Amino acid sequence: MTAPDDPTVADLSEDAILARIFPHLPQAPGTVVPPGDDAAVVLAPDGHVVVSTDVLVEGRHFRREWSSGADVGWRAAAQNLADIAAMGARPTALVVALVAPADLPASWVEGLARGLAAACEPHGAGVVGGDLSGGPAVVVSVTVLGDLEGRAPVRRSGARPGDVVAHAGVRGRSAAGLALLAADRALLDPGLVAAYLRPDPPVGAGVAAARSGASAMLDVSDGLLRDAGRIAGPSGVRVDLDPVEQAFAVDLGRLSAVADALGADARGWVLTGGEDHGLLATFPAGTALPAPFRSIGRVLPAGEGASVTVGGAAPGVDGSGWDHFAR
Repeated sequence: MTAPDDPTVADLSEDAILARIFPHLPQAPGTVVPPGDDAAVVLAPDGHVVVSTDVLVEGRHFRREWSSGADVGWRAAAQNLADIAAMGARPTALVVALVAPADLPASWVEGLARGLAAACEPHGAGVVGGDLSGGPAVVVSVTVLGDLEGRAPVRRSGARPGDVVAHAGVRGRSAAGLALLAADRALLDPGLVAAYLRPDPPVGAGVAAARSGASAMLDVSDGLLRDAGRIAGPSGVRVDLDPVEQAFAVDLGRLSAVADALGADARGWVLTGGEDHGLLATFPAGTALPAPFRSIGRVLPAGEGASVTVGGAAPGVDGSGWDHFAR
C-alpha cells in the first residue's frame, strides 16, 4: 500500500522522477559530460574500455515483497561491478535503465538510486546516465564500464595444467538466504538473507589478481561448478576442486545449521549456489596469492569425462548451478 504522501510513478512526469533520482547517484570521477544530455562522455585513459551488462527482472530475479528498492539497486550494481573485476579491471561508470509499472511508488525508485550509490561509492564508480520507461513489471538493466589501467584483460581461456585454482569471497550464502525467504523463515538467519539481498563481491580483488599474474578469472554468479566449467572449457583443461570440507570449511560451518533446519544440503549450496559473486581465478604454480584469494584446487590436463571434478571424482550433488532458461 502506497502512503498518501508517497506518489507513484504515474503521478509524476518523467522529468520529475529523474529529479528525484539524480541527487542520490554518485558521480564518476572520469565524467566529462554528466547526465542531462543525450549521452554521457567519460574518459578512457587506458585506450580500452571494458563493458558488461546485466538485467534484473521482477518475478525472475527478485520479488518486491522481499527486496526494497535499495536492495535491488545494490544488487544490480554489485553483479555488474563483479563482472568488471573479473576481467582484472577497475569499474568506473554505470548506465542504468529502469522499466517501472505505473503503481510503483516513487520512493521505491529513490531507494533504487540510493542502493546503486551505496554499492558504487566504495569502488569509486559513478552513474553517468540511463533511461526510464513504463512497463508491466520492474526491470533494471545496468551497463558498466571499466578501466584496465594498462593491463591485459584476464580472460576465461588462459588456465593451464599445473595452475592453482583460487577463490575470493564467500560461497553458498546467497543460496541459503534465498532458501530462507522461499520457506518464509527469514528470521532464522537474517545475515544469510542479507547475503542474498545485498551480495558483497570482492571487487578490489580482481585488480589484485591481475597484478599477481592470474591466468584466468571469472565472477561466480551461476554456481561454482557451472562457472568453473566456463574456465575449463575455453582453456581446454580440467578443473579439479579440493573436497568441499577442506576448501570451504568456513562456509560449510556458516551454513550447516540453516541447512539442517530446512532439510537442505549445505554442500550443494557451496557447489551450485549462485549470486555470491565471488571471483574464481587460476594462477601459475608458485604464485603468492593476493588476499583474499585462497587455494581451492588445481588445473589438470583435459581428459575423458567431466571438465570439473571435486577431489578427483564426480561432484556428487544435484545440478551444477543456475540456468536462466531451465524449466
